[in-house]
Amino acid sequence: MQLNHYNSNFKKQKHPITVLCDNVTNAPNIGSLFRIADAFGIEELIFCGSDISLGKRMTKTSRSTEKYVNHRVENDIETQINILKANNYYLLALEISENSLPLTAFKLQTKQPIALILGDENFGVSETILKQVDAAVHINMFGNNSSMNVVQATSIALYEITKQLNS
Repeated sequence: MQLNHYNSNFKKQKHPITVLCDNVTNAPNIGSLFRIADAFGIEELIFCGSDISLGKRMTKTSRSTEKYVNHRVENDIETQINILKANNYYLLALEISENSLPLTAFKLQTKQPIALILGDENFGVSETILKQVDAAVHINMFGNNSSMNVVQATSIALYEITKQLNS
């Protein structure tokens, strides 16, 4: 018999993870990030940018998870990074860079709460932000493309991070 959310045995759990989004503006992506944030039990979803809309197009994809996921919209990501740093968060960027580690090789060696930083949908995590993080991770890709949709990448990263937190 197929199980659903009424008869599955998943244990509700919060993880000390905040997802910080830099200029993620596509409504279906925002809606999907709410669903992923809910699925992985993250603490907070923060959208940074001036064109963030949490309207009807977003709610089509979110399937009401925006009602359960702690979230906010802020203008400036730099301010949010400073606040997270001041609150002793471990800053982890999801971006392929000269110093990024493959997600499969990354070992979380901290008891600090984690801020997973997602970059702009078109340009990724900026150099300015990369210089401020504790670590950067990337997902190894084996095809021709060098990037992946922000939601799919976030899903993969949160799967690995929560797996490590729960082991």
